[in-house]
Amino acid sequence: MSYYFTKTIEGDFEQVIEKVTDELKKEGFGILTEIDVKATLKKKLDVDFYNYKILGACNPPYAHKALEAEDKIGTMLPCNVIVQEREAGKIEVSAVNPEASMQAVQNEALAGVAGEITEKLQKVINNL
Repeated sequence: MSYYFTKTIEGDFEQVIEKVTDELKKEGFGILTEIDVKATLKKKLDVDFYNYKILGACNPPYAHKALEAEDKIGTMLPCNVIVQEREAGKIEVSAVNPEASMQAVQNEALAGVAGEITEKLQKVINNL
């Protein structure tokens, strides 16, 4: 089982970010954090890097269920979705696979929540 889902689409980087955000909203996710890796590496290390953003996506009802099932699961939240452009106009979008990352946690109640979130994130990637 892979630890992520991925799809490459053609388009403008910022427009793909908007599309990803819209697809996440359709599945009940909001963006809690947005990390611009390119800007951060330039500022902190004076390194030129390609367009790369990390979106911290959260579905509040499922986050609540997960936290009730396992109080330390916050170490794995939010669900990260990355958008990167290694080649001009070809944008790769990848999302964490919660079922794969949650395998390390031995908690039956959490497995069900992870499965449902996995389906939602897979749907987001498929709909791009």
